[in-house]
Amino acid sequence: MTTTEHIVCQNASLAEIDDLDQALHQRFRAKIVIDQALNRSLVSFQANKQLPVYRWYKFKEAFSAPFVEYILDKYQITQGAVLDPFAGSGTTLFAASAKGLDAEGIELLPIGQYIIATKQLLDTAFTASDFNTLQRWRDPQVWMDTPKTVTLPELRITRGAYAEATKDAIERFLSACQHENERVAFVLRFALLCVLESVSFTRKDGQYLRWDYRSGRKQGKKIFNKGEIPGFVQAMTQKIDEIVRDLQPSLQLDLFSTDRSTGTITLYHGSSLEILPKIPSESYSAIITSPPYCNRYDYTRTYALELAILNVTESELIRLRQDMLSCTVENRAKDLLSLNPAWRKAIEITDRQELLQAILNYLTAQKESGRLNNSGIPRMVRGYFYEMACIIAESARVLRPGAPLIMVNDNVRYAGASISVDLILSSIAEQLGFSIEQIVVLPDSKGNSSQQMGAHGKAPLRKCVYVWVKQ
Repeated sequence: MTTTEHIVCQNASLAEIDDLDQALHQRFRAKIVIDQALNRSLVSFQANKQLPVYRWYKFKEAFSAPFVEYILDKYQITQGAVLDPFAGSGTTLFAASAKGLDAEGIELLPIGQYIIATKQLLDTAFTASDFNTLQRWRDPQVWMDTPKTVTLPELRITRGAYAEATKDAIERFLSACQHENERVAFVLRFALLCVLESVSFTRKDGQYLRWDYRSGRKQGKKIFNKGEIPGFVQAMTQKIDEIVRDLQPSLQLDLFSTDRSTGTITLYHGSSLEILPKIPSESYSAIITSPPYCNRYDYTRTYALELAILNVTESELIRLRQDMLSCTVENRAKDLLSLNPAWRKAIEITDRQELLQAILNYLTAQKESGRLNNSGIPRMVRGYFYEMACIIAESARVLRPGAPLIMVNDNVRYAGASISVDLILSSIAEQLGFSIEQIVVLPDSKGNSSQQMGAHGKAPLRKCVYVWVKQ
């Protein structure tokens, strides 16, 4: 096929996608609303930055506690249990629990599991004596004079992430942790996880870790300088001090007592595709979640420093990457019917979703003509929607009649094709037992990547909060 013929075929495919998208948009037009009360700060980690406890670890993919509170209040979710099948750092769980609701979550990545476990430990089992011990660690002499008995755990993709002095200090810190009781040591290791990125030569950048030129790693065309890198002692002392200051009011008010009006928190470790089918039907009064977006982000890479400290091995890292919901080009196709034969209906519905199938056909053609910047994109997009269809089917099953599913998600764009994730998933959800109440659009749309804009022009992408109700 000549270049001209390819352009003609490409334009025809994009026109078909646009027509189908417009038709679907028209179908849901009455449901699409703009909520001026929502903004990107509220539905991202930004609004957590100044909140005690929530601010300790910068989990960039999280939405904020004020967002969860807003949702609980707006939709009058006041009783029963709430589920977050992609719990992340546990924002839904702790915000719902603070409102007196029982909260359950599912989380695959060990870093999310550790953050949640630390907050639960501090909330239920940390003693005044433990707190006094933690306060002493604000003095670095408590640990900097400790002989090293621990070697810094590393993965291939984290080697060379720290200056030698920083590496030495981390090893002394970990060695000193071994002399404390299990509760204090657990919290101290959490504090270490909170500062790893800031004291390293790396910065989380969605699809990978970006490396500062001072690391000595080979640079791409553009040299990256992350600016001032704080010393480990300074960063660690400040983080422990922040945790102590946030905990002091709780200690004074005796909030470490379990005799409170907060709800219980339960976390299941693993993939939602494996755990959701084991949960009894009609268990929850609401689901509030934000799944991974279909945006090529590989969390096993961006959180590699933390996973290394948590002693995740190379083989475990590969397994985690494959167990994730398909959101990165390295995800292989999952045999969904082998995981659960009951998902046949969800798969057949997705097979019939015209807009999605037109997008998949277009991306496959682009791949076969060598015009995609990564050949794994069609497989990733396909896996994402089919797996999400199965998640939606399970969500409908575990929700009580009339209960809402509230989901934050982004639309995406590949090879010039804008993918209306909100409309496609809503059309699938409608056939799996949900009534589409609203597709709430944030007032400020997100732009697509600079690479997409350079090749295909600028196109604003909706960031939405889906509100579906089980029929």
